[in-house]
Amino acid sequence: MEEDLVQNMEDEDEREFEWDAGGEEDEEGEEDEGFWLQEEEVCVSRASPAERSGHIAVTDGSCMFVWGGYKNADAEATEFTDLYLPKNEIWIYNMETGRWRVQRSEGEVPDSMSGGCGSSVDGVLYVFGGHQARGNTNTVYRLPLRTPALRWEKMSLTGLAPTCKDKLGCWVHRNRLVYFGGYGYTAQPGHRGTFELDENSLMGNQTGRGWNNHIHILDLETSSWSQPITKGNTPTPRAAHACATIGNRGFVFGGRYMEQRLNDLHCLDLDSWEWSEMCVPQHGPVGRSWHSLTPVSADHLFLFGGFTTDRETLSDGWLYCVSTNEWRPFDHAHTQRPRLWHTACLGADGEVFVFGGCANNLLSQQQAAHSNELLVFTVQPKSLVRLCSDVAVRHQKHLQHSWDVLPKALFQQLQQRIMGHS
Repeated sequence: MEEDLVQNMEDEDEREFEWDAGGEEDEEGEEDEGFWLQEEEVCVSRASPAERSGHIAVTDGSCMFVWGGYKNADAEATEFTDLYLPKNEIWIYNMETGRWRVQRSEGEVPDSMSGGCGSSVDGVLYVFGGHQARGNTNTVYRLPLRTPALRWEKMSLTGLAPTCKDKLGCWVHRNRLVYFGGYGYTAQPGHRGTFELDENSLMGNQTGRGWNNHIHILDLETSSWSQPITKGNTPTPRAAHACATIGNRGFVFGGRYMEQRLNDLHCLDLDSWEWSEMCVPQHGPVGRSWHSLTPVSADHLFLFGGFTTDRETLSDGWLYCVSTNEWRPFDHAHTQRPRLWHTACLGADGEVFVFGGCANNLLSQQQAAHSNELLVFTVQPKSLVRLCSDVAVRHQKHLQHSWDVLPKALFQQLQQRIMGHS
């Protein structure tokens, strides 16, 4: 049936294929009725990016870079279809001006995907894993973000690579990318850690896949893979969890394992490779997957959204204090905007920028409510410089005549903000 559908497509560059991005998609088979399409790559002139889920977003300087993910097909398309977003399209959000722009990328561009893991190190975006038209991948691509032309490069690496998978997490420490967990194919011999087969993935003679708790280190100086020998109690295998780094500590919260979405919090010392489970009070976040966890200070993590075992899409926010080992609810203005499989990035002024994601039950038979909204969370007091800048922009008509005496960098920042509001 699938081959017949492909042959009937008018555009040969578009492919239909079974939605088989398991781990968080419904392993009970509900999504087997749907198909993915790869969107035709054409020039765009939109003022903001298309709605999407399962994408990648990282920050460098005052800009947030968004790539990949998928969205609903056009209204006239076949029911239960989705589109991968164009692979050559990078959307850039300037957090000072509040404006979006799009830039075409070049080079060895990765295939369109969802569920990949993106990290920014010294102005370079690294993308690992994900789910593509042909299934999961374990290829790594790099994209320098500070050059006029955005040119992808496929990395040539040594060592035993992780299994092909998606919906994993990453910690950045000492010029190394440390990947944890995910949902993908059976691990090869020699991989340290546990792999738990998802029996539902075998339906329809599909290649078996499941959850894992593997740790793989990508050393950016030697371009090599390795696995550490860890101590302590390793967390259970999981996918669609969230990872965050504070200093030399890597935190992981929640995720899906089998039929449960977890609310455990673990910490890995990235120097000694010792695991610790953080025993927090009962009055904390409920179990979830497809959420975000963002370091917002040297002592705090910000948790937002996700998807529960009961298939509820969440809009709650939480702050975790590392030194006191306590969760506390975080009041915010976006309680009517639930999100799952979104991205969250920390801005230079301590704000968390949540972009995209799905606002309803992604596993139901109704159309997914993918979003292109940008939600901003102020999780710490603004700096005095930012407060003064806000006042200067608000009262520019009365103050602008004296701006030429300001330091050049501050003067240019005010000009950018005014341009963004015009």
